[in-house]
Amino acid sequence: MTDPATLAEEIRAEIRTVLVGMDAETDFLTIALLTRGHVLLEGVPGVAKTSLANAFANASGLSYNRVQMTPDILPADITGTNVYREQTGEFELQKGPVFVNVVVADEINRATPKTQSALLEAMAEEHVSIEGETLQLPSPFLVIATQNPIEMEGTFDLPEAQRDRFQLKLTVELPTPDAEQDLLSRFDGNPMLSPEDITPVVSTDEIQAAREHVADVYVADKVHRYIIDLVNASREHPDVAHGASPRGSLALLQTAKAQAAIADRDYVIPDDVKSMLTPVLRHRLVLTTDAELGDVQPTEIVDEIAASVSPPESEGITEEQVEPMTPDAGE
Repeated sequence: MTDPATLAEEIRAEIRTVLVGMDAETDFLTIALLTRGHVLLEGVPGVAKTSLANAFANASGLSYNRVQMTPDILPADITGTNVYREQTGEFELQKGPVFVNVVVADEINRATPKTQSALLEAMAEEHVSIEGETLQLPSPFLVIATQNPIEMEGTFDLPEAQRDRFQLKLTVELPTPDAEQDLLSRFDGNPMLSPEDITPVVSTDEIQAAREHVADVYVADKVHRYIIDLVNASREHPDVAHGASPRGSLALLQTAKAQAAIADRDYVIPDDVKSMLTPVLRHRLVLTTDAELGDVQPTEIVDEIAASVSPPESEGITEEQVEPMTPDAGE
């Protein structure tokens, strides 16, 4: 199993054994994993944000650490430091919790800006420097940061430049009544059910192979133009002071390719781009003062942007394709 469609379905099915109604969020995490992105998860307490991250790491066969962010957490608590050992009279490197495949920064907006910056530097560079020594982080490396939108006391908002480092922002909503009924029935029968019950269904080699498949997905010039037009529309919207940067354009391109691969296609269609528009753009828009006072929501603006830009015609989207993605010989 090396194709992204099968990989995504295996992870989705395994997470369903514990969590209910998380298919869309699981697919977005898979897309981030396959495109070397990082994810900001927002939701009220109790909607299984941390459980989702833990379950995803377990299903993906990846090492996992959770860091509860608080104002007294220091950068060295994230990256590590040299510790003096009295028994040997020498300093010993003590690696921090960032040296795993999946790092969950729980309530990232409770950490001070200095600590936030240390984590975001690790996200961007995929290595950390400890007292002059540069250490590579494991590969794959994925940061999933959570934040609570309703409790703002004692928090430090992520600056716009730091939010831009997250490829996707996902909002975990409250479950529907039917999903919550399923949840109650499941945990009534097995109250000890947890993400630790999830077993690995993919390997790091398979993840790497799936990443290579995603990189080979074909994108027509007219789809490139469509991405550019959407991003430009975010910059020109009257309620937006600062729209998405070129990093946003690249995020749209990369995630649309992964979305196409998960749908078992070797080319991107406009719907792939549109499906990624909200998670890619909503945290990158800096609204005008009037828009903020008027309680305008970024998602409303993204919807207006999507409606204002006409998608390209389907003719020619699959021309000059790379070779179709097929399983390795012998599989």
